[in-house]
Amino acid sequence: MLTEFELQALWLSLKVALRSVAFALPFAVVAAYILARKRFPGKVLFDGVIHLPLALPPVLVGYLLLLTFGIRGPLGGWLYDAFGLRLAFTSVGASIATAVMSFPLMVRAIRLSIEAIDLGLERAAATLGASPLDRLITITLPLMLPGVLSGCVVAFAASLGEFGAVITFVSNIPGETQTLPLAIYAAVQNPDGDAAAARLAALSLVLALSGLIISEVIARRARRMLGGAADE
Repeated sequence: MLTEFELQALWLSLKVALRSVAFALPFAVVAAYILARKRFPGKVLFDGVIHLPLALPPVLVGYLLLLTFGIRGPLGGWLYDAFGLRLAFTSVGASIATAVMSFPLMVRAIRLSIEAIDLGLERAAATLGASPLDRLITITLPLMLPGVLSGCVVAFAASLGEFGAVITFVSNIPGETQTLPLAIYAAVQNPDGDAAAARLAALSLVLALSGLIISEVIARRARRMLGGAADE
């Protein structure tokens, strides 16, 4: 049975992960579409920047976020002075940190889905008088839906497990920024925390595995709804 402390960490993790997906999704769709469909000078560099969080140590990503969005940072200072909004050491900041770390995973899933779309369908629609916006709404967006859903679930699962960027940018504050990975870390530091750490670790494992399974199920059902044959 989970204690109040563990339930608090679970609820905060779910809230942070959901918010991070909501933050990242619009930007991920735009970035994936650009990478899949556009050609321009510097595209390789753009692709590299998008996927940079996968190559950098998470602690470094958190440190860069702290430098940028801390109260003394260029953006963080402006947000605080203009709107009284503080991101460092808050649950919103934790969502931003997890969004940055999971962003490349979401972009990749959506990009692969866009690249799998038959361009002949869009060309045929254009010859019938469909505008670019019509083609986007009636063809491109529905056909990329499996990638969008899969990317969201994978990013959600990855956000639940993010540690380095979160603890560096928002610290480990119980009830405010202490997500499941941080709660496990705190339990491990406690001489009597072995049982709590084991329960939280098992919970994290179940959530991560569930997220990956749900991602695959959603992708298959979405392909089936769109008329594609689901993988066996």
